[in-house]
Amino acid sequence: MGLAGAVAGGIASTAVRAALLWLLASGRISLAAGGGAVFVLQTATGSVRGIINGGARLVRTGWYVQDWQNFLDNAHGQAMTDSHGTAPVTAAPERFEVRDVTYRYDGTPRDSQSVTARPSLIVTGPATTGKTTALLQVGRTCHLAHTRRAAPGDTSVPVAYVLVPPGATAKTLACEVSRYLGIPVTTRMTTAQSTTAVCHTYTAVGVKLVLIDEIHRLNPRTSTGAEAADWLKDLTERVGATFVYAGIDVTASTVFSGVRGAQLAGRASLIDCGALPARAGSREPFRELIAALEAALDLRAHRTGSLPRLAPYLHERTAGRIGSLARLIRQAAIEAILDGQERITKTLLDSIALDHLAEEHYRPRTPTSRRTRPSSR
Repeated sequence: MGLAGAVAGGIASTAVRAALLWLLASGRISLAAGGGAVFVLQTATGSVRGIINGGARLVRTGWYVQDWQNFLDNAHGQAMTDSHGTAPVTAAPERFEVRDVTYRYDGTPRDSQSVTARPSLIVTGPATTGKTTALLQVGRTCHLAHTRRAAPGDTSVPVAYVLVPPGATAKTLACEVSRYLGIPVTTRMTTAQSTTAVCHTYTAVGVKLVLIDEIHRLNPRTSTGAEAADWLKDLTERVGATFVYAGIDVTASTVFSGVRGAQLAGRASLIDCGALPARAGSREPFRELIAALEAALDLRAHRTGSLPRLAPYLHERTAGRIGSLARLIRQAAIEAILDGQERITKTLLDSIALDHLAEEHYRPRTPTSRRTRPSSR
């Protein structure tokens, strides 16, 4: 219908323009009147084209609705069986329950439009408790799993990582989502154009997991924050990926406030990320984390197992926070390389200055001079 309308409109527009040229050439109308007629023609053509396209969309939607209605009508007249597929059921069903419905039209990718977005996850907790670390680890695990299964030459990008900008608006959030995959964004592009480019590119490269960090910066109570929340909701419905968010104390922030916050809260499962305990039943999760961090070190003179033996000291020093622990070990490793020792000792760890929260928690009996070299990220 859209193609036929466009062809008909093009033929009619050509005929009218030919008539105007003939009238101008024969002197029947003035040049000013001809210019005004051309302007009116262009305006009317745009309006008619919009009406034709809108009608085409209504017709396509009507096909879907009519198919659904035909299914309901036929289902009531069909003989049905019980859940085991043996005994026939003569009575017509009283209720249909439909889950995970998708529909598409000819020429569109399979599962191009979903009725609802996929369930999502929100990792929340106090600062420096390892939310971003956990988020990146999830992305790394997903990427490695995809790499192992992918065929040679596969260029898909299964994971995307986005940082919510301060005072996020729909446009700035769209720019951040675009920047990860290098999607060109200009200042003249509208939010709708950016959204279309993002959805097309993310679908084309096969993004299956979208990690959104610093979600607590989103404030649906403001007009710009509400637009950003609506844009994010639209993105989750148009991109066939699972969204995982991370933020500081999300339940106490404005993220879940208002109608838009309730929509996000109703679709996401919450995972609290607190400080790691020194002992949980028969396990020692903090010591296990230290062993994992030590295994990633590449120091020639470091003795394996020396850091897990310092677990009580490290737990007291960092208050069980993953971020503080990772920063302490990373900075100590840098100092050990620069000093030429190539090993981490308690003396070296005690000389490293940590973040303010960790330093306020840990009060050594005999204060030592702390090195304040900024840690690299």
